[in-house]
Amino acid sequence: MLKNIPPIISPELLSVLNEMGHGDRICIGDGNFPGASMADAEGAILVRADGHGVPELLDAILQLIPLDEYVDTPAMVMQVAPKDKGLKVPIVDEYKKIVAKYDERGEKAFGEYERFEFYDEAKKCYCILQSGETAIYANIILQKGVVK
Repeated sequence: MLKNIPPIISPELLSVLNEMGHGDRICIGDGNFPGASMADAEGAILVRADGHGVPELLDAILQLIPLDEYVDTPAMVMQVAPKDKGLKVPIVDEYKKIVAKYDERGEKAFGEYERFEFYDEAKKCYCILQSGETAIYANIILQKGVVK
């Protein structure tokens, strides 16, 4: 056991976060996200976090790594598709509150990718963390910053 490591962080995830360098990205996918096929597409590491929600994982991860200060939007979410316009996605507001605890930019650290652009960017991530999150449009990509 280690001290000060959130218990939701598995040994595998801890190792991946440690291996990631400045500018590397991790995609946290919701339960509907095609994590296995996205990881296979470009050789990303797939880590499973079944039974855990994205907000809890996001909070735990941000206790361990900083967001990249050298890009405007190191936290990217999936834009609601035109077919789903008007659909409320309150989980993103929750993400913004969590990020604000760890990054002074708060809401300004966020950007959006169109759905298929998000998939393309996820394939380029160092790691895809497949959660058990049941909310839709609950996917987020984080870009790691420099640990000081």
